[in-house]
Amino acid sequence: MPEIKTTVIKTVYIANRGEIARRVARTCDRLGIRAVAGTDRFLDPEAQVAAALAAGADAIHPGYGFLSENAGFARAVAEAGMAFIGPTPEVIEQMGRKDAAREIAVAAGVPVVPQGEGASYPVLVKAAAGGGGKGMRVVRSAAELDEAVAAAKRESLAAFGDDTMLIEKYVERGRHIEVQVMGDSHGTVVHLLTRECSAQRRHQKVIEEAPAPFLDDDVRERIHASAVALAQSVGYTNAGTVEFLLDAETGDFYFLEMNTRLQVEHPVTEEVTGLDLVELQLAVAAGDKLPFPQDAVAPVAHAIEARVYAEDAYAGFLPQAGTASQVAWPTTVRVDHDLASGQVVSTAFDPMLGKVIAVGPDREVARRRLVGALDDTTILGLTTNTGFLRELAAGEPFAQGEIDTAWLDRNPPVAPDPTEARELAAHLWQRGRATTVGPFVSDGFRLGAPPAPVQVDFEDGSVLLGPTPATLPTALVTEHRVELAHHGQRYVFERPDAAADHGVEASDGTVVAPMPGTVLDVRVTEGAAVQAGDVLGVVEAMKMELALKAPYDGLVTSVSATTGAQVALGDPLFTVEATPMAGEATDD
Repeated sequence: MPEIKTTVIKTVYIANRGEIARRVARTCDRLGIRAVAGTDRFLDPEAQVAAALAAGADAIHPGYGFLSENAGFARAVAEAGMAFIGPTPEVIEQMGRKDAAREIAVAAGVPVVPQGEGASYPVLVKAAAGGGGKGMRVVRSAAELDEAVAAAKRESLAAFGDDTMLIEKYVERGRHIEVQVMGDSHGTVVHLLTRECSAQRRHQKVIEEAPAPFLDDDVRERIHASAVALAQSVGYTNAGTVEFLLDAETGDFYFLEMNTRLQVEHPVTEEVTGLDLVELQLAVAAGDKLPFPQDAVAPVAHAIEARVYAEDAYAGFLPQAGTASQVAWPTTVRVDHDLASGQVVSTAFDPMLGKVIAVGPDREVARRRLVGALDDTTILGLTTNTGFLRELAAGEPFAQGEIDTAWLDRNPPVAPDPTEARELAAHLWQRGRATTVGPFVSDGFRLGAPPAPVQVDFEDGSVLLGPTPATLPTALVTEHRVELAHHGQRYVFERPDAAADHGVEASDGTVVAPMPGTVLDVRVTEGAAVQAGDVLGVVEAMKMELALKAPYDGLVTSVSATTGAQVALGDPLFTVEATPMAGEATDD
């Protein structure tokens, strides 16, 4: 592909943070364009525009996130005399709402999902103004509908300021296929191939790849054509993604939505096309024509990306927080990230910490390289989903292309066996002991007998040490604790003598915060009678709501939760005292 040169844009203000800000700056630096980091007030359009003007910027790149699809922000940028590196405000408004975008798709001849409350169950309730899995619920029966709609409305209103809902057919075995498009201001729109994003949990992507594998050529070409037709129908400019749902049973595909921005998964498209999408965005924003025709776009490799999140995949994907005490990213593949050792991870921002992107001449080579790269990823201090990603990528279902959008719902991840990690921890702990000096250090010597085997005890099991492995992982080792990463999964092994006093544990009737986050809703007061399963309150963190339920029938004797309050993992929020069963003795 020809190199793109733009002399119009001199300074780009990046209205975002984290890895996407670093990613945009990297291209700007290569092109000799000055890049300025955005203000911390990321969701305040006026503050961002003012900061950009103060920095002398002539263009703003919104990255991805809510401001990137905020038509008011795009309009304010243009009114301030700067270029918005994205589509026009009018197109953002048209395509940013799922209901309006659906009508445009129908007019353009693009197939859409059957819709309406009359659709047979299961149905999908989703925010008309939403994206990123926010304000979305799968409903399998009429009895679940009202609660699902209420929760989705609350989530959508908080995220987008709009609680309009759509109800449409839910495809049980659907594949999430999307097409990267790029348009210029001279009337040209091209597609940059497909991506597969079917590996998801709670409608959030975890592994993406390009081009989408296991697609018939005819289906692929029709999806390409539909994406371009939709974008052309609205005069689309700059980068965008048209998302489709492919019914794995029938081969039919339906338009889902259009994301009017750069996507998190854009690196896989870059790796398979040889194009720098940010460079193209800058050129289009400067008024240049796209420098290549459609027939020049062809895959040169296969790429797979894994999103590393601060969450515990083996505990319901609950968000995690803490200080990343030790971070080591792989060096054999592309990694887009903004996480380093010592950095604090909170629930105030999106849980994504980085992206590991592996490339190969074919899908199998790329997959194996990704598995190896995740093996080499170490994040200590807080739990991440790295080990889960590694197991998912290494598994036969992913290798054989059997993953659909609901696969993880049907196949919840099972925590790996800690035996190998425990053995490594024992060697690491013993190696630390070996450096200790003094007359009472045990060396295993026994009079008239072979040396005694060395046994290292942890709370969850004991290890008889054999030969020391050739290589040992990066770890944090103290006298009473070993923390390490094995196959990407973080493990913490405690010595039994380190845990003589764990503190007083909460009684069975105490309901604690299952994750660090914000209390969204408190539904009970002290003295209220509840039944097992009744919702006491709702906690939210990192795009996830979790209902806290009564453990059994009883009376609420304590309410510590306050709507809007920040809570830490394990904070007691409610206490329920069980109602005595009939005939059970009670104190007088």
